[in-house]
Amino acid sequence: MVGGFVAATVVTLVQFVRLRDRRLLLLAAMFAFQAQALAREWYDVWRDVFQAGVCAAGLGLLLVLSPWSPRASPPPAPPGPPAPTGTPDAPPPAV
Repeated sequence: MVGGFVAATVVTLVQFVRLRDRRLLLLAAMFAFQAQALAREWYDVWRDVFQAGVCAAGLGLLLVLSPWSPRASPPPAPPGPPAPTGTPDAPPPAV
């Protein structure tokens, strides 16, 4: 189970290097914190710390991806009226 989260972290970091999208760093942090939390015993205090890190990274990712966030892209503009094909007052073309 831990290996899956480590692999997801590596793949996400490779995508970050390729795309340079900083939102991928939050996703990679979430995967890395989850891998560390799962590697700890249930009585270890650091397990709870890493689980809190997972929650913080997830909430940060939610904030960055929210449509009302200032970092999110603006919604597409509604379509305007159709463009006129010709003017009705123009004289017919000369033959």
